[in-house]
Amino acid sequence: MLSKVYSFALNGLEGVPVEVETDINKGMVAYDLVGLPDTAIKESKERVRSAIKNSIMNFPINKITINLAPADLKKEGSHYDLPIAISILKASDQLLADTDGVVFMGELALDGTLRAVTGILPMLISAKNKGFTRFIVPEANANEASFIEGTTVYALSTLKEVTELLTGERPFDPVPRRKYTDVKELRKYNCDLSYVKGQRVAKRAMEIAVAGGHNILLVGPPGAGKTMLARCLPTIMPDMTFEEALEVTKIHSVAGELSDEGIVTLRPFRTPHHTATTVSLCGGGNVKIKAGEISKAHKGVLFLDEIPEYTRHALESLRQPLEDGVITITRAGGAVTFPADFVLCASMNPCPCGNYGSPELTCTCSPSQIKKYRSKISGPLLDRIDLQVEMDSVKYDDLIAENGEETSAQVKERVEKAREVQRERFIGDDKIETNSNMGEKQIKAYCRLSYECEEILRAAFNDMHLSARARSRIIKVARTIADLDMSADIKPRHILEAASYRSYDSEKV
Repeated sequence: MLSKVYSFALNGLEGVPVEVETDINKGMVAYDLVGLPDTAIKESKERVRSAIKNSIMNFPINKITINLAPADLKKEGSHYDLPIAISILKASDQLLADTDGVVFMGELALDGTLRAVTGILPMLISAKNKGFTRFIVPEANANEASFIEGTTVYALSTLKEVTELLTGERPFDPVPRRKYTDVKELRKYNCDLSYVKGQRVAKRAMEIAVAGGHNILLVGPPGAGKTMLARCLPTIMPDMTFEEALEVTKIHSVAGELSDEGIVTLRPFRTPHHTATTVSLCGGGNVKIKAGEISKAHKGVLFLDEIPEYTRHALESLRQPLEDGVITITRAGGAVTFPADFVLCASMNPCPCGNYGSPELTCTCSPSQIKKYRSKISGPLLDRIDLQVEMDSVKYDDLIAENGEETSAQVKERVEKAREVQRERFIGDDKIETNSNMGEKQIKAYCRLSYECEEILRAAFNDMHLSARARSRIIKVARTIADLDMSADIKPRHILEAASYRSYDSEKV
């Protein structure tokens, strides 16, 4: 007898419907699985056999042919165990139930228990968009599946429970819907901007960076607070909307990095080690193309501590996502585009020993060593970093002062007001959310400069030997500073402050 049930495959973050077809015939005992399955799916035979047997049912001793259609799409993952088992039970007349329109996903243990699988959320969203509304998933994935409206999801713990639900022998309640607003209050950040003493210029630059979605480079001696400041960046960013949270959760779901809440509620903060390879940063893989750190930082912060220590090839791979907000991974098996809209925060010492420019400590580096160290960051990459901030060591008096540093909540309030101004400004421009996303068309429309501003920018362009891209980025930063001031026009002081954050360019790094 022939049976057919549905499951889903993932191509990057997009789900593709898969028909699991099973045909059982008389003849020599055999088990043939076709349709480009990977090793995990090929090994499902023994898991499915034992799960069916230990669920008080019979595994057919016949010629079994299972096809995963479409046959030209590579199938990966252990979540095909459940649909294969259900398809076999239907084809052998042990399960007399209507499964049309039901999507099955889950890994089977030998005793018939359903184990959690990765990628449930993106598969559910894609399936819903393609007209599927009924799903059966492992109980461990219930939280992840509870945020999708317009679907009926059953989270069950065993294969036996699945058959009882389908035949109506035993009633089960679908997964109750949860509200994102209730869940996002459960987790909090562990750091706060008020813990950072001094460094007012750097804090101001961070506020501007977050308000306009700009990238930032912190240059200072060891112990100046660069890493602590970077960790505070997510705390002053606006809370994620439900749509943003779903985007981020899809990436982390596929990577298997979701928390028990089933949804990402805090802005991601990714800080890969400087030994990270280009593939680990960008994503990729020989068979299955996976998201890298760049995509996992989507809607959050990518922090590269001591950026000159990263390989040149890895750093140059940042150029496309910094410009486009996406990264396209191309392999022999195809191309996958992952979202990569993040704020880049990088830090570095002023020289290898870290004391260059210090009024108190002596630098032991030669000019050639300093030049070699700084030249590890290429000009094109530095061009894409809007704010370059030089920091000094913190004075002892600043460390013990009780003058009431601003909290993250206070700064975040100003940031949210500036973001609201930008949302209203770009309401008719698709895919533009912040000033950093503006192209030349938007710059001409929303960043008109007075004669005085133009002359200040001309002087900075010539004196600091800036590129055309650097000029555009100064204007974008000035627009953000004006938004923080609630000013409709860009004023000379805004241009001057924006240009001051390109001082590292003038040193011809």
